[in-house]
Amino acid sequence: MSTTTVALHMSDGLLNAPTSLLFGAVAIIGVGVALTRARSDLDDRAAPMAGLVAAFVFAAQMINFPVLPGVSGHLLGGALAAILAGPWVGALCVSIVLVVQAFLFADGGLTMLGANITNMALIGTALGYLVALAMRPIAARGRSGLMATAFVAGFVNTVAASLGFVLEYAIGGAAGYSVVTAALAMVGVHSLIGLGEGIITALTVGAVAGARPDLIHLLRRRRPLADDAAGEATMEGTS
Repeated sequence: MSTTTVALHMSDGLLNAPTSLLFGAVAIIGVGVALTRARSDLDDRAAPMAGLVAAFVFAAQMINFPVLPGVSGHLLGGALAAILAGPWVGALCVSIVLVVQAFLFADGGLTMLGANITNMALIGTALGYLVALAMRPIAARGRSGLMATAFVAGFVNTVAASLGFVLEYAIGGAAGYSVVTAALAMVGVHSLIGLGEGIITALTVGAVAGARPDLIHLLRRRRPLADDAAGEATMEGTS
């Protein structure tokens, strides 16, 4: 099995030109919306966190871990970025990482950049954050609940991004293998990769919670100040 058939950094030639252009447009629109909405989240706490998250995701994506013979995976970081810095800022962080990787390190084809951003920065980040948002009552109970939430969000982030690839390939795949083959390879392998993603996400979020729980966007978004203080006290008591 070749890594090019299962890696989420799609290489040139996997999709035909119309499909590449279509998802390039989707990526531009999605990033544009994220740029507009992220302004409300970039306060004195979120701005430094966004920079740290982008740097961490960039570094972590350069480290691959083996999953199967000939197959390796790496952190996608969408759910992690969204939990720490918010979904809009998180999407921008991952997008920036993907652009830098494509232009400076040839990691992912330039014609596939729109599709890669759609999968990893938009779809994966959005669904990972929605799962975290649904589990926020569990996350607010303490660090163990937060880490469990981060694990599930990280897992869903990875599988959702792989399903994005399957959708794109079904629309305009050009690599010569069937949609069923692509789906089985992508979803199957990335379900395993998702376990690693979940563990890394949980450990990272747990480490931040132990030091500065007030920096975690998921715990402070749209919550009354009294609830924020109670949540921080709970985190400190469980750290």
